[in-house]
Amino acid sequence: MGIGIQSAAYIVATILFILSLGGLRDQESAKRAIWYGIVGMALAVLATIFGPGVQNVFLIVIAIAAGGFAGWYVAGKVQMTEMPQLVAALHSFVGLAAVFIGLNAELMLQGVMDLKSAGAIPPPGADLAVVPGGIPPIPADADLTGFGELLWMKDAVEVAILKVEVFLGIFIGAVTFTGSVIAFGKLAGKVDGKPSKLPGGHMLNLGALILCLILGLLYFNGAGIWTILLVAIIAGFIGYHLIMGIGGADMPVVVSMLNSYSGWAAAAIGFTLGNDLLIVTGALVGSSGAILSYIMCKAMNRKFVSVILGGFGGTSGPQMEMEGEMVAIQVDGVASALEEADSVIIVPGYGMAVAQAQQAVSELTKKLRDQGKNVRFAIHPVAGRLPGHMNVLLAEARVPYDIVLEMDEINDDFKDTDVVIIIGSNDIVNPAANDDPNSPIAGMPVLHVWEAKQVFVSKRGQGTGYSGIENPLFFKENTRMLYGDAKESVNSLLQKL
Repeated sequence: MGIGIQSAAYIVATILFILSLGGLRDQESAKRAIWYGIVGMALAVLATIFGPGVQNVFLIVIAIAAGGFAGWYVAGKVQMTEMPQLVAALHSFVGLAAVFIGLNAELMLQGVMDLKSAGAIPPPGADLAVVPGGIPPIPADADLTGFGELLWMKDAVEVAILKVEVFLGIFIGAVTFTGSVIAFGKLAGKVDGKPSKLPGGHMLNLGALILCLILGLLYFNGAGIWTILLVAIIAGFIGYHLIMGIGGADMPVVVSMLNSYSGWAAAAIGFTLGNDLLIVTGALVGSSGAILSYIMCKAMNRKFVSVILGGFGGTSGPQMEMEGEMVAIQVDGVASALEEADSVIIVPGYGMAVAQAQQAVSELTKKLRDQGKNVRFAIHPVAGRLPGHMNVLLAEARVPYDIVLEMDEINDDFKDTDVVIIIGSNDIVNPAANDDPNSPIAGMPVLHVWEAKQVFVSKRGQGTGYSGIENPLFFKENTRMLYGDAKESVNSLLQKL
């Protein structure tokens, strides 16, 4: 494949990637958008493998086949409830790849520089005028092709720029790798979801960053590969410490933030390899992830810089005491209230995903609508543990798109609603966000479910949930607790209606 055909394929792939991102704006176009992304990535991979200067194609194809099979197998085994941790795990692979590619680039650069310094000069009578910048032609016995040839043609300034790219790729990649591993652990329940920092806190992160910059300066001045190896280790610690310092309530932002980090790592490596498509793709992923993180921070009333620095500037002080008691209710009571209600709003959360209750909820919705009741869903921007998590679950259960509304569209309607059913949500319906300035979620926009006439909360038990934040809603006079597995509770409710 010639360079012209490869460039054309890269342009088409870039267009498909942009169409893919644009199509994810709503559920109707999302399925088509996914296929744009699949076709674009397949085209990009083929154009890269069979492009000029690529060697060991057979080994590359074997590696791609193995990785493709592993991805297909894992994706087939993963439930929708486990998608957040799967996404975090995939981000870690991107970061690790950036580190390995950066180290490999440095090794190849040193090999090429050793060739030049060892007397690899043009043969007698060679015409240097045909080589840009008067750089000696590659000796016949050097066997440099592809990236090696690109390195040979670089002058001193271009080598310096390459080292900056390698440093950035390794630093961002290492932060992404360890940060994603910790995010995976928190989302999977293998690591405590509460914020945790080592003694020194943010000053420790700052000191590690300064040390990385010093090592970077040494690397630029020819100190050797040991400097960026240390950068990778220290940056890995920064990623670990940053995400450990972020609480469970902020994990949806963390997932999108790590997505952004992985994109910037890919872009930096794209500059290193001279691959335009990798630069564009990394920039698309990095910028879209950053924009999503910003939007989610606004939805949670979090400062963007505060979150990406590992929870800097969090609230402190004693939280508001709970008044009253949680009052339990049986399925018969909920069914009776629904029979008398004209308007119903269902608020899904991660508990619905864990119980895999979305299909039962869809059947409940259909039955209530068949009875002429106005049934809608209220979706908070950070419901679940992944942006859009609830929308995907409801779409999977064939809930009509037009009754699934965002928080800003439906929040004013709660005061005119007869019954609200909350399934596995805590923070997004927590009035402490408005009433308690010392709450960890103080100032976060929430769904005003307590304004409805009756509120029923489907919950496994009386615990505080994943983020560990107490919810005064559960103690209000118009709230009743329906304890038990969400799927079983909704199925029982279906039988009573």
